[in-house]
Amino acid sequence: MNELKDFVARSIAGTPEGMRTFFDTEAFPWTAKVESHWRAIRTELDGLLQNIDSLPAFEEIQVEQETLGTDRRWKIFPFYAYGTWTAYPAHRCPHTVEALRLIPGLQAAMFSIFRARKEVPPHEGPYKGVLRYHLGLKVPQPETLCGIEVGGDVRHWSEGKSLIFDDSISHRAWNHSDESRVVLFVDFTRPLPPPLNEINEGVIARLGETDFIRLAVERWRRWESVHWPELSTPR
Repeated sequence: MNELKDFVARSIAGTPEGMRTFFDTEAFPWTAKVESHWRAIRTELDGLLQNIDSLPAFEEIQVEQETLGTDRRWKIFPFYAYGTWTAYPAHRCPHTVEALRLIPGLQAAMFSIFRARKEVPPHEGPYKGVLRYHLGLKVPQPETLCGIEVGGDVRHWSEGKSLIFDDSISHRAWNHSDESRVVLFVDFTRPLPPPLNEINEGVIARLGETDFIRLAVERWRRWESVHWPELSTPR
């Protein structure tokens, strides 16, 4: 598994766009369709934020994130993880789920909430065969108070606008405001030429079986069963 991941990463890195940090969203026509849903998504998000303190921290669901902080100020609300839809989000946020289904190669999705004054130190994503997508949903003003740096390139989120970047490149993010910053956070299959695309899809299929993903899904299901037992049915 690791050898295949490394092979795909090396193969991508050797292409002209292999080390590109941010991508032109116009190259991904589905982003405009997702953006057209952003106000409906924001309405669903606002309902959740009324109980923000009850939402889990990222490190509570995926313990590997403890290396990025244990202050419980990076909150998440998962929708999808490598083949598994969560129960409550699909029930509570149908417009968000509708928008997510527009994304080709969807692999993971959640609301990512940085509480006030949250900073995430430099880190690298685990696999180059996916790209990271952010849709700005709640961005404190001025927008320059919040940002993300990937490989030395800095961008700022805007409400209703998309960012796509390679999270396998060292990156960091921050919210220097006194409010929460929220994006729709997605990983999707990186477009690749054949036969590399087939190898990549095989690796991604196996990622869903790893403890890294499987245990995170189990922790969310336990959290769901405590907070919304009426929706947490066996799968």
